[in-house]
Amino acid sequence: MNYQEINAQTIDKWVQAGWQWGIPISHEQFEAARHDQWDVVLTPTRPVPHEWFGDLKGKKILGLASGGGQQMPIFAALGADCTVLDYSSKQLESERLVAKREGYPIRIVCADMTKRLPFEAEEFDLIFHPVSNCYVEDVKPIWKECWRVLKKGGVLIAGMNHPLIYMVDEEEKMIINPMPFNPLKNKKQMEQLQREDAGVQFSHSLEEQIGGQLEAGFKLTALYEDTAGAGRLHELNIPTFFATRSVKE
Repeated sequence: MNYQEINAQTIDKWVQAGWQWGIPISHEQFEAARHDQWDVVLTPTRPVPHEWFGDLKGKKILGLASGGGQQMPIFAALGADCTVLDYSSKQLESERLVAKREGYPIRIVCADMTKRLPFEAEEFDLIFHPVSNCYVEDVKPIWKECWRVLKKGGVLIAGMNHPLIYMVDEEEKMIINPMPFNPLKNKKQMEQLQREDAGVQFSHSLEEQIGGQLEAGFKLTALYEDTAGAGRLHELNIPTFFATRSVKE
């Protein structure tokens, strides 16, 4: 198997075990969103500012690696035309479950975002991309594909983790890994991930994450940081995640 297949199977296993990012929203949460009472997250704890979205009614939204039945149902409740792409069959099952329960249409695409996205150029008004490119070795092609499938004036809202996460040991007390963290090139790093049942993950520098968006042609309009929600770095209030809002001008 290639690393993408390993990650898809790993995430399926996590979802079956009750992974927090694979639990779909309730009917009550869906109804609350219909009455404009809602929040969504890109990173572990901080809700995305509502002003990052604007009015979503009638907008075409792509949930990129955003399966799980957590964000797309909210956007559907707000009147958006939603498409979700993910390579986890279990995450997509959650999307089908909520859509059927609440009676809204959604296009569900099982695909790997490391490949060319199966969409036309300038198809979407907004891309919602929660933390997930840590499972991808090369992120710059993803930003270029986001640029391609967004309309002019379209918005990319993305969550990412900081390479600091990959520097430290499991107790987050010691720096043990050189950067970049790439288990395909470092046997010890692959062994660490296997011990932690963490799939195959990769660190990405700010140059790759933010610089890659700028290189693709995006204009960065907003940014915030977040902690992991648990662990020693969280207890020390050290941010290890961040989110960006970028526009295709």
